[in-house]
Amino acid sequence: MGGSTNLMPIVSKIFCSPLQVVLFVRKRPHLINGGGFVVMDGNQRVVFRVEGCGILGVNGELIGGVVQALSIHNWWRSYLMDYGAPSKPVFSLQEPKLPLAIINAPIRITVESKGRKNNWDFEVIGSFTDRACTVKDRKGNILAQVGAREMMAKKEFYHVMVQPGYDQAFVVGVLAILDNINRESTRC
Repeated sequence: MGGSTNLMPIVSKIFCSPLQVVLFVRKRPHLINGGGFVVMDGNQRVVFRVEGCGILGVNGELIGGVVQALSIHNWWRSYLMDYGAPSKPVFSLQEPKLPLAIINAPIRITVESKGRKNNWDFEVIGSFTDRACTVKDRKGNILAQVGAREMMAKKEFYHVMVQPGYDQAFVVGVLAILDNINRESTRC
């Protein structure tokens, strides 16, 4: 038998699976519940919902939120929400100064708990708008891949393959920010 998979929690280990997971993302029009998107597992069960700036779990509990910092550097920050406690920063990323469609440069992500400045832990490479991008760690290991099959409406329905041990809620949080940056279905 194979060895055990190391869990790499960023939001929480409850969102890590020892197996590869394929998530399906379906965007909602702005006229329905204000837009956002729904994330389903392979059995078509809703596992996450992104509504505006909030990420909700399967039972409707608020897991986290996304906030764009008002600065000339366009920082986006993701927070872990816990009722009765202050919001805990989870990760941040900086929006490129030029439109992503023009520069196609990697977007670097910093995990807040690491406490490092001027460094990054993960990066998004490729084109989110074309549904052809990859999230990698500093060592080049692939966490998740975003893709769309030809028969799918790329903009409305796509899939995300999350590798074993990686945090699915973190990946969904990154998708929510990319969706906001590209002014798609979510708005903060």
